[in-house]
Amino acid sequence: MTTDRPPALLHFRAAGTSVLVDCSGTRLPRILHWGADLGEHAGAASGGDDLAALATAGLAQLVTSVPDVPVPVAVLPEQSAGWLGTPGLSGHRAGAGFSPSFTVRALDTPAPRQLTVQAGDARTGLGLRLELELTPSGLVRQRAALTNDGDTPYTLDALQLTLPVPAHATELLDLTGRHLRERSPQRHAFTLGTHLRENRRGRTGLDATLVHVAGEQGFGFRGGEVWGVHIAWSGNHRSFAERTNSGVSLLGGGELLLPGEVVLEPGATYRTPWLLGSYGRGLDEMAGRFHTHLRQRPHHPAGPRPVTLNTWEAVYFRHELTTLTALADAAAEVGAERFVLDDGWFRGRRDDRAGLGDWWVDPAVWPKGLHPLVRHVRSRGLQFGLWVEPEMVNPDSDLARAHPEWILSAAGRMPPEARHQQVLNLADPDAYAHVLDRLDSLVGEYAIDYLKWDHNRDLVDAGAGSRGSAGVHAQTTAVYALMDELRRRHPALEIESCSSGGARVDLGILERADRVWTSDCNDALERQRIQRWTGLLLPPELMGAHVGPPVTHTTGRTHGLDFRAGTAFFGHLGIEWDLTRATAEERRRLAEWIAAHKRLRPLLHTGTVVHADHPDPALLVHGVVAPDRSHAVYALAQTATSVQAPAGRVRLPGLAGDAHYTVGPLAPGDVLQGPVTGPLAWWDSGGVELSGRALDVLGVQAPTLDPERLVLIEARRVGP
Repeated sequence: MTTDRPPALLHFRAAGTSVLVDCSGTRLPRILHWGADLGEHAGAASGGDDLAALATAGLAQLVTSVPDVPVPVAVLPEQSAGWLGTPGLSGHRAGAGFSPSFTVRALDTPAPRQLTVQAGDARTGLGLRLELELTPSGLVRQRAALTNDGDTPYTLDALQLTLPVPAHATELLDLTGRHLRERSPQRHAFTLGTHLRENRRGRTGLDATLVHVAGEQGFGFRGGEVWGVHIAWSGNHRSFAERTNSGVSLLGGGELLLPGEVVLEPGATYRTPWLLGSYGRGLDEMAGRFHTHLRQRPHHPAGPRPVTLNTWEAVYFRHELTTLTALADAAAEVGAERFVLDDGWFRGRRDDRAGLGDWWVDPAVWPKGLHPLVRHVRSRGLQFGLWVEPEMVNPDSDLARAHPEWILSAAGRMPPEARHQQVLNLADPDAYAHVLDRLDSLVGEYAIDYLKWDHNRDLVDAGAGSRGSAGVHAQTTAVYALMDELRRRHPALEIESCSSGGARVDLGILERADRVWTSDCNDALERQRIQRWTGLLLPPELMGAHVGPPVTHTTGRTHGLDFRAGTAFFGHLGIEWDLTRATAEERRRLAEWIAAHKRLRPLLHTGTVVHADHPDPALLVHGVVAPDRSHAVYALAQTATSVQAPAGRVRLPGLAGDAHYTVGPLAPGDVLQGPVTGPLAWWDSGGVELSGRALDVLGVQAPTLDPERLVLIEARRVGP
């Protein structure tokens, strides 16, 4: 810690975002501005460094029936300062010390755009460390650590950080959902009071909001200022948007702690997950900051994302060597690069009622182990992956019979079963060691490239130990430790986070995983919207997106191959289909889509994701634009019949306004099917040349398509 105190006002700037932090006095820091870049000399016309005018300009008058001094709302709001909204810290010491008043002891700026704060409250015996950072991508992120400096235990109920938003953010967007229908948006007014989203499922949740957004009325993907927060945590959590009648508006959140879950003994410390905030003009810019931040991580998946065939919807539990080798042959034929053996390979696993926890290859199905299959898969040039569900156990398993004490449960009773399974208490050192040993042995024996790591139930009544104390926090940290250790032992191993599909999608798990399984629903119509809204947080290369069979087993809908493949095209592409039953023409066409995806992967998985705010809800327009804006690919997905016909113009956003582009259909997504009797001039002529500004402002005439059809458009810059 440096001895020199930073300036009273700190102005952090990066990638079009400013954060102005008031560190004056001895109270915790206050954020005076988080949003659009204020410029280098925002507070002094003379070009000096004095930012005091910015702070002075924002001071409110005192009004009647309020405290006699202004109430500072810190990044950790304190009731002791006069704040009567949601407190940042809730806890007590056997009923005492419920309302700390922290005094800053030291401040430091250890690196550009970073602030650390050491604070304490001698009366309640608490120490606090705050970290605030503006990342190079323009994300602001915060976390806190609370230490018990007293002589008796301190019960922590909540530790939540906040970020302010301005008064003109009058509308909220959050996400909800269910199995097979994750990330469903809902919008409503940002009124006085608290809009609270709590998750008590023990995992991120199928109904998790992912990003909690406040914005200007009517904001969209391309316009309107928006502010969004995400909690990088895979267990119970809460986020909230709060507006008071004193003119304060904020977004905040943190881990949701169950009663008695964190009791700090003297000297012990609790650390919050990161709270990340992203500002943007439109949802695309807000999401783009998350995407850029993820891509700038040193451990972000490097190199082309392998096209993956997963066996689940091809064979389910029917594992036979000849069937699976034939499937691997078909996968190689169409251009797949990875083969993943899903559920059903381990001891006693003929359905989902038995076997979880017994992580040995079943000799009844695989008398020579998995070696014959693995050798064949690799002989076809494919990587080999394996499905596991390490956190779970079937009561009908040797493990559960031998160690019932390893099951998470409240004292004296078992939780209700879900999918015929319970949850292993990985915070138990013996259970943890057992699971780590089995996974380590499997990965080592078969040189496994990839684990599809599943988690198929919520944590209900998740107690631990003889007293049945709440165990979700300890379980979450144990899962993180397990993944971290397995990756340490096998540095080349990739892990997918799957949880009933998309129930564990967050930036905590993605510190350990290389992609998420976006949804168990492979219905392309459903996937259009599921992937659209998952993209508020994740870039395409982290979203598993597979081409399913003609008839989707989760909805019963029938879709053509081009619509299925075009929907999966932009993500981490894969196949969830018994290709041995596909026709030769279907395999040939699928190979064309895969070849096009491979050719365009460098663009699709590094570019800027864009969406047009198209007025027709039946037509979704999205694309990816190269970082230098020289190249772009767009999809036009007709999800239903439109009220008007022919279709109107569609704008193609994200290109350089003063550059010119050739714009035309992109094979294999160039087949038009619709209720028309004449040509589409620019399409049938092979394209047209227009400026980026014209494409963004006017756009091009969209093809009139039958519902549940999709086409691709490519734009390439003319000249340098």
